[in-house]
Amino acid sequence: MTDIRLTELELRPLMIASLEGDADAHKALLTRLSSRLRAYFKGRLARLGRGPVEAEDLMQEVLIAIHTQRHTYDATQPLTPWVYAIARYKFLDYLRRTMAARNAVPIEETTEIVAHDDVEGVESAFDLKKLMTVLSPKARQAIQYVKLDGLSVREAAMRSGMSESAVKVSIHRGLKTMARSIRRGTQE
Repeated sequence: MTDIRLTELELRPLMIASLEGDADAHKALLTRLSSRLRAYFKGRLARLGRGPVEAEDLMQEVLIAIHTQRHTYDATQPLTPWVYAIARYKFLDYLRRTMAARNAVPIEETTEIVAHDDVEGVESAFDLKKLMTVLSPKARQAIQYVKLDGLSVREAAMRSGMSESAVKVSIHRGLKTMARSIRRGTQE
């Protein structure tokens, strides 16, 4: 059995017990996830010339997100894709905040850093492209410009021809649609 399947078999029961109120299982889950997430971020950040401090910060952000959003996890679905989707989001958010992707990484390496997981075989059931297909064209464009490309709302409005309010509303509605889709475990 591969390490990924072992990981899923080990972690998913802990998450389910955690959701049922088992504090020891919740603590064990977060402890086991912390080492995996730390390794996940260290590999990515090393390519950017960043150190373990940033990896530790990102790992903590993901653990907090898992803790506070655990009620959104669908216990009928695998856990690891849900966890790594959160980790990828936090990593992309970190790149946007630090602009490391644009300033410190050769262009030919950026796709590899962002697109591939260090953990082979984990394929997210909530793939961003699939999630984006459930959106209206306006919402898809607004989310792409602001949330993925890092443009300001004003810049996205100018580029798309929408008002700033329309961009904000499109993003809000689009994110709600995506969240509903994730909760259902399908791409509507």
